[in-house]
Amino acid sequence: MDILSDDGAMALEMAAAESDPDSLGAAERLRRRFPSELAAAALTQVALRRRARGKLPMAEQMFFTPDGLEQATRWVVARWRAARFVDTGVSEVWDLGCGIGVDAMALSEAGLGVHAVELDPVTAALARANLALVGGGEVTVGRAEDVQVPEWGGIFLDPARRTARGRTWDVADLTPPWPLVEGHLTGEQAAIAKLGPGLPKQLIPDGAGAAWVSVGGDVVEVMLSNISPPGPRAVVFPRGETEPDILVRGAGPLPVAPPGGFIHEPDNAVIRAGLVAEAVPGGWLLAAGVAYASSEAPASSPFVTDYQVREVLEYDVATLRRWVRQHRIGRLEIKRRAIDVDPAVLRKQLKPRGDGAATLLLARTAAGARAFVVERVG
Repeated sequence: MDILSDDGAMALEMAAAESDPDSLGAAERLRRRFPSELAAAALTQVALRRRARGKLPMAEQMFFTPDGLEQATRWVVARWRAARFVDTGVSEVWDLGCGIGVDAMALSEAGLGVHAVELDPVTAALARANLALVGGGEVTVGRAEDVQVPEWGGIFLDPARRTARGRTWDVADLTPPWPLVEGHLTGEQAAIAKLGPGLPKQLIPDGAGAAWVSVGGDVVEVMLSNISPPGPRAVVFPRGETEPDILVRGAGPLPVAPPGGFIHEPDNAVIRAGLVAEAVPGGWLLAAGVAYASSEAPASSPFVTDYQVREVLEYDVATLRRWVRQHRIGRLEIKRRAIDVDPAVLRKQLKPRGDGAATLLLARTAAGARAFVVERVG
């Protein structure tokens, strides 16, 4: 690829000096010195690198495609996953469908031998350049279905979730295909697969562990593996942390009861994993099927955000507008569960104006919909 050449390096250096690589001025300046195709590629890389800064610490040196960056694993998750392979005792891992190579980089950095396979030749070239940043690794252009992994090797799969129509959540559209992923997860070799967090639970193979992973409150993936105990887990990386907190199943269902002095909002990974009861021991639900729990004390847990209840209001636009006006609320945060309302639309209806601030938590309770005026704890 031209972008990987010496001229490409010079074009990247010039593009990196631009404050807005997407601007027409930036394109004109680079085209004066480089061929138009190379100028466009350099400006695209710089824009992608800037977008990747919060996701990957080596972003300024890496090479991306737009789809590759969108699907790329966050570095804290990739490193944590690589450590899971190290724990199994395997010394080499086959990354079948490596994309731009972020997980392969983490595997290599962890001291594992990496054999990466990528169907697209351009993406494979970028993955090879990215792997060189951490000591290198083998990148082969080919189909994952054609690879015979030695019985002593580990297997990682991150199927592409895009088609010509755009992003897909249908496992029938995955590349490598779902039957290959499922076959490795039910096989004897150490295997881990990264999939979208909306994967239907009925597709999880029997005996596989399923970990819903969140970073800074955002659920980024579900990780299936045959090297962890069966059943669901929530893996929560608090913002700025490099090691996660992990929650596993081990509690009965929570009862339903009237709201207490505190409401607890579970991390989305906890909700996806179905572990709300484990996240709030001793608590209760506001209503059946509503993922807000309550108690009389803060949970003080990495798996939930605690809110102290200051007032309870009827869920009625006129009532809420009156409350907002009386308290001169200008900065208004609206959160909801099991309430069919667009917070942005409701905020306009409530007409916040003033120097006060408040958080409204809207939720269905056993007694009907309620609006809680809450204050975040901690």
